[in-house]
Amino acid sequence: MAFKKKLEEKILDVDAEMQGNLIFKEPVNLRINGKFQGNLEVRGNLTIGSSAFVSGDIVGENIVIGGKVKGKINAKDRLTLLPTAIVEGEIYPSRLNVAEGAILEGKCYMLHDFLSVEELARYLDIDLNSILEWATAGKLPGIKEGDSWKFERKAIDSWVSAGKVGK
Repeated sequence: MAFKKKLEEKILDVDAEMQGNLIFKEPVNLRINGKFQGNLEVRGNLTIGSSAFVSGDIVGENIVIGGKVKGKINAKDRLTLLPTAIVEGEIYPSRLNVAEGAILEGKCYMLHDFLSVEELARYLDIDLNSILEWATAGKLPGIKEGDSWKFERKAIDSWVSAGKVGK
């Protein structure tokens, strides 16, 4: 008889003041309720609590903000701004949900299924010339249409997850 082992949900709660860069290679549920200064890269779910303050760039899949965030936010799946959210900076959501009362001071660039060279450079935070060089050399999954390139976001996400950036 085969038994399926229940996978434990990986939850991290940060209620303290922290500084630095955090990168999660495996999916987690990260909740920040204190003060965080630095860059965050999260696979899975990231929740910024209503009493939290985050200063830095955030990359994640599902991001829910209830507190204050100052920096660039790249939400590969969904970004939700709760009524208590205050966001200063640029946001790059695939899907966006803004509750009444939330404050966004900055610019919003919606991510589409296909990205241009310029959008991909912003999405990956890599210079434009490197993107063009990698695409031309076949190191980056893309489609050339006439004189321009387009990149499928899901293929790019898989390429990044496989650790092929810059190789």
